[in-house]
Amino acid sequence: MATALAKPTSPPQMGDALAALENLLGDRLSTAMAVREQHGTDISYHPAAPPDAVAFAESAEEVAEIVKICSRFAIPIIPYGTGTSLEGHIAAPLGGLCIDVSNMNKIVDVHTEDLDAVVQPGVTRKTLNTHLRDTGLFFPIDPGADASLGGMASTRASGTNAVRYGTMRENVLALQVVTADGRIMRTGGRSRKSSAGYDLTRLFVGSEGTLGIITEVTLRLYGIPEKIAAAMCSFENLEGAVNTVIQTIQMGIPIARIELMDDLQMHMLNKYAKLGYPEKNLLLMEFHGTEAGVKEQAEMVQDIASENGGGNFEWTTDAEERNKLWQARHDVAWANKEDRPGWGFWATDVCVPISRLADVILETKADVVKEDLRAPVLGHVGDGNFHMTIMVKPDDPEYLKKVEAANDRLIERALAAGGTCTGEHGIGIGKVKYLQAEHGDSVQLMQDIKRALDPQNIMNPTKIFGPSTGPRLHS
Repeated sequence: MATALAKPTSPPQMGDALAALENLLGDRLSTAMAVREQHGTDISYHPAAPPDAVAFAESAEEVAEIVKICSRFAIPIIPYGTGTSLEGHIAAPLGGLCIDVSNMNKIVDVHTEDLDAVVQPGVTRKTLNTHLRDTGLFFPIDPGADASLGGMASTRASGTNAVRYGTMRENVLALQVVTADGRIMRTGGRSRKSSAGYDLTRLFVGSEGTLGIITEVTLRLYGIPEKIAAAMCSFENLEGAVNTVIQTIQMGIPIARIELMDDLQMHMLNKYAKLGYPEKNLLLMEFHGTEAGVKEQAEMVQDIASENGGGNFEWTTDAEERNKLWQARHDVAWANKEDRPGWGFWATDVCVPISRLADVILETKADVVKEDLRAPVLGHVGDGNFHMTIMVKPDDPEYLKKVEAANDRLIERALAAGGTCTGEHGIGIGKVKYLQAEHGDSVQLMQDIKRALDPQNIMNPTKIFGPSTGPRLHS
């Protein structure tokens, strides 16, 4: 779990702001410590920090009024969906107000003929797909956690299906956003393409709450495939598993999902979920298409895997069996936490060009073994994105330094390969120091945009750019 910080210093005018907010919200404004701690803590090791209060908003208009009050008193604002982020996005190190949008959970409209849906930000991906079940459509972005769609847009989330369907960047058509001065703005539209003006939708997707608060999302939907098959294949060595991924992608096989879990991850998962899977390096795959197409894809990948030392290639079209496999993949965070009770975990998130995937993974695995770190490797390797969950000893500053150094070397490796420090988690507070190394002078342009849209720096301050950069909170 996240490490708690001392209580942040409240903004000077917080009392006046709370009085105005209470008048607007009544009992939907909470200053209870338990509520505040919940809203300042994510599931990672990054330091937690509670806000001074939590506002439970129920409409875009209400969010706008809340933001206007916060703007008047220069109060920091931290948006909150389900709290499943991994880079400290919801921590409030400067205090301020958390705006919880989980009650904004209406599916506004589904346009089945146009394959799109309009939802409020608190709708979760599982809720949307349950609602869509009888329409023959689904929303494919699957980050594992049942995250809110507003939060997923804010962090530019992706997940297991990204290799075929893309990320939130490709699947958000339009947004409704409340800006730092309390205006309700719309970006984009429902057409599949547009050349009209700046692409403001893409500006807000991935901005992590630092430019405005998302209050509505228009999403691209897809038809449920005629046939879906899941497959698993184990490898004695990690290199064979990764080379299978590289060759599958390079051959243009339209695989929907291809996930890697190394031998240590499989050991921890078996122990947690009482499974009997081989404790070897495992590829977990899924194929979408016609019955003949799915069979052809699976057989082609089986041949590639066999050439790379893969054994026990098993595949199924049975929905219950498929769900069991993917539930195992989504359980890894909890498996890792239970493996070392009381420990925290540092989730890494690099993404590299597919041709460099084997080099970076193998060098990283050798590094953590040399350092004697408990760090299973897993990831959405079909698009070059992989993770380590580095387990962190509690109350051991020297061990934490060793973990941080290993993470630094991993990111240096990824950047040298032409990759990124974060494929899907975002920068938050956890990766601030790597942004300059990755983007160089363009970070200044990002800060200029931040200043232009949020001159008081009240929108999720300290995220992306850190506490010492960008505009001052109080003039």
